Amino acid sequence: MWRSYSFSGKTSTGANRASTRKPWIFVRSPAYRGYRRTRMLLYELRKFIGNGDIQWSFSQVKGTLEDDVTEADIISCVEFNHDGDLLATGDKGGRVVIFQRDALSKTMIPRRGEYNVYSTFQSHEPEFDYLKSLEIEEKINKIRWLKRKNPAHFLLSTNDKTIKLWKVSERDKRVEGYNTKEENGSIRDPSCITALRVPTIKPMELMVEASPRRIFANAHTYHINSISVNSDQETYLSADDLRINLWHLEITDQSFNIVDIKPTNMEELTEVITAAEFHPVECNLLVYSSSKGTIRLCDMRSAALCDRHSKLFEEPEDASNRSFFSEIISSISDVKLSNSGRYMISRDYLSVKVWDLHMETKPIESYPVHEYLRTKLCSLYENDCIFDKFECCWSGNDSAIMTGSYNNFFRVFDRSTKRDVTLEASRDVAKPKTLLKPRKVCAGGKRKKDEISVDCLDFNKKILHTAWHPHENIVAVAATNNLFLFQDKL
Repeated sequence: MWRSYSFSGKTSTGANRASTRKPWIFVRSPAYRGYRRTRMLLYELRKFIGNGDIQWSFSQVKGTLEDDVTEADIISCVEFNHDGDLLATGDKGGRVVIFQRDALSKTMIPRRGEYNVYSTFQSHEPEFDYLKSLEIEEKINKIRWLKRKNPAHFLLSTNDKTIKLWKVSERDKRVEGYNTKEENGSIRDPSCITALRVPTIKPMELMVEASPRRIFANAHTYHINSISVNSDQETYLSADDLRINLWHLEITDQSFNIVDIKPTNMEELTEVITAAEFHPVECNLLVYSSSKGTIRLCDMRSAALCDRHSKLFEEPEDASNRSFFSEIISSISDVKLSNSGRYMISRDYLSVKVWDLHMETKPIESYPVHEYLRTKLCSLYENDCIFDKFECCWSGNDSAIMTGSYNNFFRVFDRSTKRDVTLEASRDVAKPKTLLKPRKVCAGGKRKKDEISVDCLDFNKKILHTAWHPHENIVAVAATNNLFLFQDKL
């Protein structure tokens, strides 16, 4: 399925450089060692200061570039692990593809964000619920990594109904010389065993194995839209439209219902849960968003059932912008707590908002993503695009926010400088070290040379899923069936 188009921009090899100068003189020179130290310090300082004037450049694109895209190949989630060395994607065909960062790219100056395919496995299969006569899609809705505790990696993946815990491990040795079975695995005839053999361990070609360790099923009546691992790394939550369940990673046959907003009479239903997440530091806190544009913070210490929230975050409605579509576009499609745990971002259809957990009345920052679509809401309603669920993510140091838009555009907002940029994930930039040019959309009037008219936007090309490396300025952007990787150009 995956075809890798990887460009590292290495225009000259070590041998070529050696032909133009004496490397041993240059490398041993104190001046050169000082130069390397300075470059590395500047790089680390630039990374620490923030993302003020980042110039983003193309790094890689993964996936097939043919026009005949099958529905099963469309990427449905993207997630870095906690150290950023692994990047997992899930697709509508139920597959999980894990990419591993190239070891050489980490030692370059400046570092490069290049990833190679590490493991591919089928996580979920299509099922059929005979009691309700419903098909259960194999599409991967979410992937969440567990923090690494041993040489193996663990991740949770879910479709609409079933959550699975996967173990991804390496094996580079094999055992030979069994007493009770042949080398092909078949059991030997006991009458043929005449001597005791001591098994030996021999090296073999590296093999990456993905095996399901736990299957958490039959706990959700509605489609699962969120999973989140707790900071204690022992429990996690799963959320559907009306309920949030709390699971223990070691127990598969029972979960605790901690939020239930289902009314006694379903005709009185006014809102549904759209996203939920645990606090990154406090294991007793969680937040969940709703289709009414509200975010609730719950404390599990106050009650076992968190129907009564501790805090309610809601922005007062602007009466001047009130319209038939107000309730639809105010629905929050994603909520993410910052890495520090002090702030959170919420994404509705037209904007991204930053909230301080200490202030419930209104967001402290608000960034319009594609305000020029406000005049197009009627046509977006007719083609169902108004119901698209865009995700958002934080940078590693919480100084920037990224989210997607249409026409394969994605937006990066810098919180310190209040600058923003619109970038495009397209085949035209799939060249070594190509700098991404900021894109601008013309909402009306005379269009400038570098602008694109809002009427020319392709609403079939949408960036719904994005991820930001936890420590570096490397971002992953899912564009239909392609995974684009970009990094800062220092």
